[in-house]
Amino acid sequence: MLKVKLMNKIAKVGTDVLSPAQYEVSDKVEQEDAIMVRSASLHEMEFSPNLRAIARCGAGVNNIPVDKCTENAVVVFNTPGANANAVKELCISALIFASRDVVGGIDWVRTLAGKENVAKLVEAGKSAFVGHELAGKTLGVVGLGAIGGMVANAAISLGMNVMGYDPYITAKAAWSLAPSVRQASDYNEIFQKCDYITLHVPATPQTKNMICEKSISMMKDGVRIINLARADLVNAGDIKEAIARKKVTAYVTDFPTDETVGVDGIIAIPHLGASTVESEDHCAVMAAQQLDEFLSCGNIRNSVNFPTVGVPRSEKPRVCIMNRNIPNMLSQITSAFSAKNINIENLANGSKGEVAYTIVETNENINDDIVKTLKEIDGVFGVRVFA
Repeated sequence: MLKVKLMNKIAKVGTDVLSPAQYEVSDKVEQEDAIMVRSASLHEMEFSPNLRAIARCGAGVNNIPVDKCTENAVVVFNTPGANANAVKELCISALIFASRDVVGGIDWVRTLAGKENVAKLVEAGKSAFVGHELAGKTLGVVGLGAIGGMVANAAISLGMNVMGYDPYITAKAAWSLAPSVRQASDYNEIFQKCDYITLHVPATPQTKNMICEKSISMMKDGVRIINLARADLVNAGDIKEAIARKKVTAYVTDFPTDETVGVDGIIAIPHLGASTVESEDHCAVMAAQQLDEFLSCGNIRNSVNFPTVGVPRSEKPRVCIMNRNIPNMLSQITSAFSAKNINIENLANGSKGEVAYTIVETNENINDDIVKTLKEIDGVFGVRVFA
């Protein structure tokens, strides 16, 4: 029986994917083989020595110590695209909030409670909340993955001119874009030419503070910035200073911090990007399916620290090997099987950065001897057998 520990409340439609005949799924389990998590931080958590995988029900993995997991042969999964529609819809709202002071207007109307002739007061005071339309304005989309691509296409439908930039765009993502979405040459072109800028990139050392005094200085006066990705992408002090001097008209963020709450010109949303019933269901199902596939046969897809490698499930014994991505590893692995007179029926291999993953299927039983030999190869740090 495999044990899956829940670190947050996970949608039942997702946990139901994990058969009770094979899995014990609860927030109470100990010595867990896998973890399902949404927003809970795992950085201070003492991991079970049995831990093989962590599935994040969402895209970002800032709450997971990914490097530590890799060192301990723990595969970290995420669910890219599962919450994309929910974030896209919130981004449309954010664009409108940045253009028209809907939030301020609603707050003002609340102050009219108990007064007479509310309709007349509204007509007299509404001019304070006049805004701008989105149609005809230029939107810059930073990051054209599952979410950014959907936002770009939606903005086209709203009548906006759209340019995007993503140095890591996949062929699938590029084909999904509306033909009228123009590709910028770099981030700077977006900063210089757009009336609105929306961020859809992960938080990494390279993207931290990408919106700062230097990048803001390139932007149009009155630019409006949307950040539904991660707080670290925007330097809070610099954005506040830019708003104070009217360089930036509005900043809408889904990640309130001590520095950004209660600041005029900053609309702080309480991290609602993926907070829809549908999104939570999609993420939970996708995370559970990926866990099940890995734990039951070793296939990996949508991992942030290991490559996508899979062989269709069969009755053949298989060995899954984790190793450093260094020269001669694959030849050493195949030679280890040959030396034991074990014929390789199927093999799949892939690498991601400094690590690699290999699945080997045979027609013969896998004994402790071949496992020991594989583990002794310099650079191999994980071996798992599916008999």
